[in-house]
Order: sequence, then C-alpha cells, then structure tokens
Amino acid sequence: METLGSLESFVRAAEVGSFSEAARQMGVSAAAVSKNVARLETRLETRLFHRNTRSLTLTEAGEAFYSQVAGSLETIQGAIAQLGAARDVPAGRLRVNVAPSLAYDHLLPMLKLFKQRYPAVIPDWQLEIRRVDLIGDGFDVAIGGGMELSPGVVAREIAKLHLVAVASPEWLKGRPLPLTPADLQGQPGVVMRSTDTGRLRSWTLRNRAGETFDLNLEPAAIMNDPEALCSCARMGYGVALVPVDRAWPWLQNGELTRLLPDWYVDLGPVSVYFPARKALPAKTRVFVDFLVEHFHQTIRDKFRAD
Repeated sequence: METLGSLESFVRAAEVGSFSEAARQMGVSAAAVSKNVARLETRLETRLFHRNTRSLTLTEAGEAFYSQVAGSLETIQGAIAQLGAARDVPAGRLRVNVAPSLAYDHLLPMLKLFKQRYPAVIPDWQLEIRRVDLIGDGFDVAIGGGMELSPGVVAREIAKLHLVAVASPEWLKGRPLPLTPADLQGQPGVVMRSTDTGRLRSWTLRNRAGETFDLNLEPAAIMNDPEALCSCARMGYGVALVPVDRAWPWLQNGELTRLLPDWYVDLGPVSVYFPARKALPAKTRVFVDFLVEHFHQTIRDKFRAD
C-alpha cells in the first residue's frame, strides 16, 4: 500500500503539474506528496520530475513511466474498490453445506425472508449428510453438529441438539411401558449408522439429575438419516433415538410416543461454521448473523428435550 500511495502521488502530480494541487485532490499535505514521490524515485533509482520554485515537469524517464502506470493505477484502484464493496455490500454466491433434514424443515423456510433483505446474495447450497472440509471444499458456511474446528474455522452455536427415545403405539401395544433406560436395553430398534465411521451408533442417555445410561438396541432396521429413523419407528419397527425437532410433528399427531420423558441424549450444539477472517465477506457475515438471530428467536427450543 505504501508503493500504491507513492504511485498515486506521482500520477496526480504529473497530471496537474503541482505537488500542492495533487495534495489538495488527494486530501493530504503537499509535504506527503513530495515525500511519496521522492521515495518512489529512490526505489526506481530514477529522477521522475524536474523541480524548481515555479514549475514541476516530467523528465523523459518520468514521461515514459507515467504512460505505463497511469492506466494501471486506475485499474488497481478499481479492483481495490471492488474488494472493499464485497466486504461491505452483501452480494455474490453463498456456498452452504447442510444436512437435508435441517435444510428442509428449518433453513429453506427462512430463505425467502433472507432473500428479501439481501437480494444480491445468491444461495448455492449443497444438501448432504457429510463432514466437510469447509475451507478445502470451498464452502462459505457449513451448518450442523459435531464438526471439528480445524485451523482457520470458527463456530457460532444456534441450538442444542437432543435425541429422545420414541416408538409407535403399534409397537408399544401389548408391551409394558418402559420406566427406566434398562427397560429398553436390547429391545428391537431402528439404529443409526455413523456417516463418518460406518459403525452402528450407541447412545448415552442422561437425565436432569446427571445420571447416565449406555443404551444398546437390537437392530431391527439400520438407517443413516433422522427422517428415515422416524419413518421406520412410525411403521412399528421398534424404538428409535431421534432428534427432538424431527420427532415433534409425529409426537403431536400421535404417530409416535416419547419413551422415558426424563431421559435424552445430548449431542452438543448445532452450529454455523465459517472461516475465521477479520475481513469476512459481507454475504457470509449477514447470513451468519441472520441465521443465529432466526434460530434464537423462533427455533432453538424445538431442538431441546430438557
């Protein structure tokens, strides 16, 4: 930037033939312009101006140099201005990675309001169940739970993610209602397969008193998506441990029954992840702020079981 300032001082002085007039146009002192030009001449090891008390004219080398850099200076300044605008004005493609179930139920419904506020931002979303390398894969934002904070990535929590045990009234018919986690141990269940390891998941239930219980179900069906878990549980395949927000509509209409209402699985926070940059692009900054505000005002309690 020091070199850019020296170049601008040279070009403006060459155009108006005066250090003081160049300084007035640039909003700096004449001494600063003179010092910038002198610094540039020292760096180039070439005299660019003939100076006397009454006039300022270009040397032959100065004329040649001016013809080469005048247009380039405007191009560079324009590029810098565009970068500044990108930091200040929300615009451009916003690449987001998010799980399909989270997107369909919670994020896509809010997208209309976000687009009304920031019409120049173009959503470019990838819906999948996968841990991504936020920076390596070129995403502006990732939304989910349990992602590791790799170097250069920060997170803001938007909700707590809890799982609850559910089953269909059909499956419960003729069975005693479980009163403790031990009553579910080894029961037929719809089991989650980890998308990271490929292994079947087991869960640690906890309650408000701080007690825990490691629960293992006998697989009656194996799925890797929360919506599929709910569907299988509704069809009577067995017990399933599903996110509160996914189970909510089926609990309300009676197709699922929550078991052990004092117990749940705490999976930690659902967060929005983004690059840790001081000059975060405006499109990313406003989306993160909008998402956090939206969840805190209207959604986050739907994820909690306690």
